[in-house]
Amino acid sequence: MPGVPPAHYGYFGPAGTFTHQALLTLPALRGEPIPYATVGQALQAVREGEVTSVLVPIENSVEGGVTATLDNLTYGDPLVITREVLLSVQFTLFARPGTALPDVRHVLTHPQAAAQCRGWLAAHLPEAVVTEGGSTAGAAAEVADPQSRFDAAICAQVAGEMYRLAPLAERIADNADAVTRFVLVSRPGPVAPPTGADKTTMVLFMREDHPGALLEILEQFASRGVNLCRIESRPTKRTLGDYCFSIDAEGHLDDARLAEALMGLHRICAEVVFLGSYPRADQERPAIRVGTANADFTAAASWLRRLHG
Repeated sequence: MPGVPPAHYGYFGPAGTFTHQALLTLPALRGEPIPYATVGQALQAVREGEVTSVLVPIENSVEGGVTATLDNLTYGDPLVITREVLLSVQFTLFARPGTALPDVRHVLTHPQAAAQCRGWLAAHLPEAVVTEGGSTAGAAAEVADPQSRFDAAICAQVAGEMYRLAPLAERIADNADAVTRFVLVSRPGPVAPPTGADKTTMVLFMREDHPGALLEILEQFASRGVNLCRIESRPTKRTLGDYCFSIDAEGHLDDARLAEALMGLHRICAEVVFLGSYPRADQERPAIRVGTANADFTAAASWLRRLHG
């Protein structure tokens, strides 16, 4: 979008989605955030300089990783994560005013929302046909149309209220503690200093598939006392059975234990895609094992230099 000020943010839209709600929790937003129809379009807007940063979902505590985000971060011009947001996800069944629960025959929602409400739907609307669409907010907008063939939408409270729909059932997710993790993505730049409660995201490509190949990767972390928060295999899209690994590790690029692990990975992997070091949303500090603190690595390097005289 030509002429968009560089301080503007974007997000996986439309307005009224959980991503929009998560974006509004970030401080110092300037101007009206710009919605994008897909995760790919949102990330491409950053690559092309239309916006400075975009917020996109990356993982859910129930359904796991968001593949559109993982893949779009892995391939294409480099991008980095600069911070994360955790949002408790609660779904509501909304319909046009005057609709009763027994009247609902066709429900529209996002695929992940459908998955997270599968048990409730089976128990309360066993005969209803559930159609999966682009977003929960888009589902609410569609149901608000009096001519729509859909009777109800599963969406966030903010979306139902935005389109003046009536709630038929609240908190219908099968897991009341479901949380979605969102990441703010920008073009590469100087890495922010460590906070002591940080996370680093990367994608690792093996040189070849052989017995113990994944173990060799994991040993780079384990031998240096680096704990992993998430590891997922993703197809490289080259040949069937060829996978890369998307990983979140505790720590920051400036932490010696993680820096040495990255150097080890650079030696044994075909490619290491660095996707940023950033503060953890939960502010949880890692447990540093004996011998893996920055001072321990500094002392070991000094000892080695003394051996050289």
